[in-house]
Amino acid sequence: MKKILMLPRYSALGASSRYRFYKYIMPLLRYGYDVEVSPFFDDAYLKRLYAGEKVSFRYLYSCYYRRLKTLWHSEPKLLIEYELLPFFPWPIERYFLRRKKYLLNFDDNVWEKYRRRCWLRHKYDHLTAGAAGVIVANEYLYRKVRRLNDNVIKVPTALDPEPYREPANKFARFTLVWIGTPVTYSYIGKFAPMFQELARHIDYELLIVARRELEAEAIPGVNMRFLDWSEEEESRILPQAHVGIMPLTRDAFSRGKSAFKILQYFAAGLPVVASPVGENRHVITDGKNGFLAPDTAAWVQRIIALHDHAELYRAMAAAAAESADEYSLQTWIPEVVNFIERTFRL
Repeated sequence: MKKILMLPRYSALGASSRYRFYKYIMPLLRYGYDVEVSPFFDDAYLKRLYAGEKVSFRYLYSCYYRRLKTLWHSEPKLLIEYELLPFFPWPIERYFLRRKKYLLNFDDNVWEKYRRRCWLRHKYDHLTAGAAGVIVANEYLYRKVRRLNDNVIKVPTALDPEPYREPANKFARFTLVWIGTPVTYSYIGKFAPMFQELARHIDYELLIVARRELEAEAIPGVNMRFLDWSEEEESRILPQAHVGIMPLTRDAFSRGKSAFKILQYFAAGLPVVASPVGENRHVITDGKNGFLAPDTAAWVQRIIALHDHAELYRAMAAAAAESADEYSLQTWIPEVVNFIERTFRL
């Protein structure tokens, strides 16, 4: 058997880990791999994080203890999400990686999180340079990593589009949908003036699929509805909306984000309106499967156009659905498996 230890940051409840690690377990098993999985954080951590609660020192200690215990008895081939030990400096991580061959997997520009911490600022550079190979989710990260490691592959945060393609009736009111976590809901708040301006022109609802309690942070003057996210419900809810949105600010972290929300909208056959930041510019063909909106006026104009012109809407929805196949798990599983085998020489 070809053995690999997967070390995602989160349990399957975390979107990045779920789609870049857990979704590949069954395919790897079918390719003859023996796969062990050990997340750093479990479901309890994410539930507290999304509820805005702090975790205890005892809980964090248990996470580090579990990770170190797993490493001590692990196979020499590792697939790691970001890093082994959050907030531990490179020399400690290097000690536990000795005699190990490892692949890194990045979907965000996590370098930014350590930029102001002098003892961690260059940690990801060292980790990346020492890796046998690196998997990245977008063009920004590809260019960043390519300077540090020659063996890098760009793999979108792929998904299976089939569950999103079940027939669904649209919501009665024209609906913009945003799906994400309570942590990234801050992007919606930063675009509040745009949503308020849009409400003066058309009757619409802004649907937030994240956490129901976020309704306490609703935007005044905008019809909003909040739903709790679940993996089972997301593929049922999205196709009932009309337009998927992905607003982003122009900062280094946002430029390094994957465009996973957009891929979900494509799978659901939704035209997309998004900020022209980072990977959004590479997955959206402006005017075909979605619109790139650089400012408030453009956001308002593009959404009104989709609201008012049925023919434009139908053409763009069809193009979005067609784009989904390019980013499907079915397309990318062989690429990932080939990269793993080539890198580890399995």
